[in-house]
Amino acid sequence: MTSSTVTIPSAAVNDVHSRPTLLSIRSVAKSFGRNRVLRDISLEIAAGEFLAILGESGSGKTTLLRIIAGFETPTSGELCIEEQRIDHLPPYRRPVNTVFQNYALFPHLTVEANVAYGLRVAKRPAAEIANRVAEALAKVKMTAHAKKKPSQISGGQQQRVALARALVNRPKLLLLDEPLSALDANLRRQMQIELKSLQREVGITFVFVTHDQEEAMVIADRIALLRSGALEQVATPREIYSRPATSYVAQFIGHTNLLSGEVRAGIARCAELSWPVSLPEGPAQFSLRPEHVRVAGLAAGPNSIRVRVRVIDRAFHGASELIRAQCAHGLVLLATVASGSLLGNEVELEFSTSDALLVRESPEKS
Repeated sequence: MTSSTVTIPSAAVNDVHSRPTLLSIRSVAKSFGRNRVLRDISLEIAAGEFLAILGESGSGKTTLLRIIAGFETPTSGELCIEEQRIDHLPPYRRPVNTVFQNYALFPHLTVEANVAYGLRVAKRPAAEIANRVAEALAKVKMTAHAKKKPSQISGGQQQRVALARALVNRPKLLLLDEPLSALDANLRRQMQIELKSLQREVGITFVFVTHDQEEAMVIADRIALLRSGALEQVATPREIYSRPATSYVAQFIGHTNLLSGEVRAGIARCAELSWPVSLPEGPAQFSLRPEHVRVAGLAAGPNSIRVRVRVIDRAFHGASELIRAQCAHGLVLLATVASGSLLGNEVELEFSTSDALLVRESPEKS
């Protein structure tokens, strides 16, 4: 888990649902011997979309990317770009380019020679190469460094060169395999914004693999969350955060209070907390985000639940603090409060019952 603060792009920025499908992934599975790495992956990716494939280590995200690129062959299923099958094509015959984690620049070539390499191999005319290289370098703001070697530029600049080398081939689909992971935190945040801006400018579909949930929230139009080789949820950043489909999603994306309990006679009971619900009887799990848990005011709001707690831990986040507070019978709640607003360790917290969202329990996948 990274930070409790999650920036969610506006859903109105890029409406991918109105765009035609570029890439169709249909029932794709992959096994290495007896090890099932991907399980029945079906996903439609729109033209011009920025999709983040998110998951923890071993979830299968890089294997899926390599299958799209053509570096791995699916055990079953098919892939189509604009309704044309590509899963039988070698990488060089697919309208796809990949930016790798280590950038893979040729150290003995200049920046412009690195960018031009693929076009020279394809034996494009010299004038066309010069024009396309100049255009690609301008898009990533690297024109001034065209004559330098990779060792003479920074990590962020090397990442831009790798992007230019991919863009110069004018692919329909650009794959990015954790390309920002080697950068320091400040540069990484800067490059996230620049990468999103570049994608909007060039209009190419980007598929970006990352294990960092905050990074996915910042850059993506939609997030495809993988767990043990299967899709757990595919949704916009706002939806996946605000309406997690399962307890795994709720815990993986940001912080949450996962409240497990029982529904009996129209009442949900989770430890010492209880509130009326319109749900069938039986076990139930609820996700309650820390920002929805607040210090109780003088008057209780409608449908609010109050509980007396003891603060046992605080994490400073500038204008806010993430606190861990224990109820009388042992239940621990996370709450986001204004920095410096708690003067002691004993406090009353409250939340609205409408903010406790029912989620499906996530069974273990073998």
